[in-house]
Amino acid sequence: MKKILILAGGYSNEREISLKTAKSVYSELIKFKKYKIKINEPNGDFVKNLRKYKPDIVLNLLHGRYGEDGYIQAILESEKVKYTHSGVLSSSLAIDKDLSKKIYDKNKILTPKYIKYSFKKNLNKINIINLLDKKLGFPIVLKPLNEGSSVNVFICSKKNFYNNLNKLREYGEILIEKYIPGREIQVAILCEKIIGAIELKPKRKFYDYQAKYNPKANTEHIIPVKISKYHYSIVTNIALKAHKLLKCRGVTRSDFRFYKNKFYLLETNTQPGMTSLSLVPEIAKFNNITFKNLIKKILRDASIKK
Repeated sequence: MKKILILAGGYSNEREISLKTAKSVYSELIKFKKYKIKINEPNGDFVKNLRKYKPDIVLNLLHGRYGEDGYIQAILESEKVKYTHSGVLSSSLAIDKDLSKKIYDKNKILTPKYIKYSFKKNLNKINIINLLDKKLGFPIVLKPLNEGSSVNVFICSKKNFYNNLNKLREYGEILIEKYIPGREIQVAILCEKIIGAIELKPKRKFYDYQAKYNPKANTEHIIPVKISKYHYSIVTNIALKAHKLLKCRGVTRSDFRFYKNKFYLLETNTQPGMTSLSLVPEIAKFNNITFKNLIKKILRDASIKK
């Protein structure tokens, strides 16, 4: 009987979502009746616990920092334990919005214009606003360089920009991005194959943390996406290209804005959520991949030396 260790929770702002994902996946995995499964929340004794349990596969369901940024992947590589999803380098590149955008730009993938802003510059309010007006134009989006799930993301006008900027001071450096209006379309890739796409219509200002995870937010999920076959082919192939460029493994979800017949890639997520409200299982189900088979394929892709 194979032993699976599910990693969930952790230290990031997405801890609760990670635990929900683990619960959802665990309840599916026990139906297989051929695995011994344990859920572990990494702490200071993680390596000791890992060596004690000796899993055949680590199913990494952590989100955000320390789980999705190459940190836990480096530990698993050093311990020579097979694990799911992307490796050290691709995880660290994908979560870093500045580095991943540089890769998109270099490879002619359209992404919103941006600047990397350091709080060390200590520019006054007028100087920052003038700089952004010149380089990007308002409205703009403020976001941390390496968070997921739209944690601490703000869409700003000139009026509310400075207040929101100060809320992110703890990060030291952030991304300030040109706001692209338009439709929110997301694409899932599994083991270098396109699964499909979904469109989201949030009732809130944008597809933020609440819109993603609170059922009361009533975000509308549209599948199949109402775009031409031509545009569908373009957006899914951009997602596949990004997945390959970042050398991702297992499953990824790429987030796009569709505006004036152009797709803008916002980011590629290497560890998308797998809860009942999550998009990858929904896209997979619509395209005749059951939740059970989705997990099976992710487990089958587990390895080291990625």
